[in-house]
Order: sequence, then C-alpha cells, then structure tokens
Amino acid sequence: MVAGARGPAQLPLELPVEPRFGRDDFLPAACNRAALAMVERWPDWPDRILSLIGPPGSGKSHLLAIWAESAGALRVDPVTLPTLEALNAAAPAAIVIDDVDRVRDETALFHLLNFAVEHRVFLLMSASRRPRPEDVRLPDLLSRLRRAPVVEIGAPDDELMRAVLEKLFRDRQLIVDEPALAYVSLRLERSLDAARALVAALDREALARRRPITRALAAEVMERFSDHAAGSEE
Repeated sequence: MVAGARGPAQLPLELPVEPRFGRDDFLPAACNRAALAMVERWPDWPDRILSLIGPPGSGKSHLLAIWAESAGALRVDPVTLPTLEALNAAAPAAIVIDDVDRVRDETALFHLLNFAVEHRVFLLMSASRRPRPEDVRLPDLLSRLRRAPVVEIGAPDDELMRAVLEKLFRDRQLIVDEPALAYVSLRLERSLDAARALVAALDREALARRRPITRALAAEVMERFSDHAAGSEE
C-alpha cells in the first residue's frame, strides 16, 4: 500500500434494531397518558371491547403490545381474520387487532366482534380514525364499531419526540451532540415511525463516513428525507 493512502471507505452494515414494545420502553407524555391509563386499567374497562384511535406513528402498536402481553391476548392479523371455527378452537380470553383500517373482509370482522360479545372476550383494536359510513359498507358492522368506547392518542409533541429520539440513539449506542438532537427533534415529522427511520439513516451515514452525528450531518440527512417525502407526494 502506498504510504499515506487512505483505506477503503467503510461500508455501512445494516444491523436490524427491532422496536422494543415492552412497558418499560413506553414513554408517557401528555398526548398518550389517557390511552396508557386505560390500557393499564384493564380489566376495569367501560366495556369488553375498546377502540384505540390515533394518527399513524403515534404509538398505538406499542400500547396494543403492552396490553396483549398483560392480557395474554390472541393477536389477529386484520388482513387475514380468523374464521369462527378457528376462534372457537382457540377459545381466547382476549383478542387484539392492530390497524382495523386494513380489514378487507367486513363480514369476518363483524363475526369476530359478535364472537367477543357472545363469549365475553376482551378485545382491543386500533384505528387511525373513528369509523365513518363512507369507510364501512356493512351497516351492522358500523353500528358495532361505533358502540365500542373510544380512547384517543394524539400525535407526539415536542417533548415526546425528543425523548423518543434520545432513546433510539441510546438503543443504537450512538453519541449525538446537543445541537444535532435539538435540530432533529424540532424539525422531524411528529411520528414515531419517522423517528425510527431517521435514526437508522443517521446511523448508516455516520458509519459510512466514520464521523459523529453532528448538526451538519443531521441537517443533510433530514434534507434528503424531505426531498424523498416531497417526491412521494407528486
């Protein structure tokens, strides 16, 4: 090797960092405190069926995971809902459905809700908004969905976004200077999913360049994020 020559650039190795959905990993804030309190009140609920409503990236999946763990709930895929035969065979005491908005078979969902009522099964489901007539074709299903008590979770506020970013950086053992953290937390889309994606991108970029995460690097990566989002909307 020629003296003074630089070694090859380090290729970023993408190591999977799975989101942690334990109770200790949930960060309470004003926007989610009421929803967390209701989840932790179980089984002292106003009804056996409960709807958790909130925008994408607000932490609904985390709350459902916390409840599913404590209740020993059967986790149901909204795209492939179980048949009545399968439900009877499983005989669950609790059921959780994340993102009811994605349900394709309305009849199957109606039967599942009826199963929960008839067998006194606790059921927690999440959605991005309250059910509307234009979203649900079956009148009986719409009525059943509207009958369920609702607890709402709001979009993450500035305080929660900063706390989430700090935690995500710690999970990846990344050292981030204060100006970079402040810059990102004030400008990032108010979404926990967006926070995870940005931290992963900053991790890759810092590793590839062999440099710490500074405000300048954060601004550069966030600009690319903004450009990508704008291109997706066109």
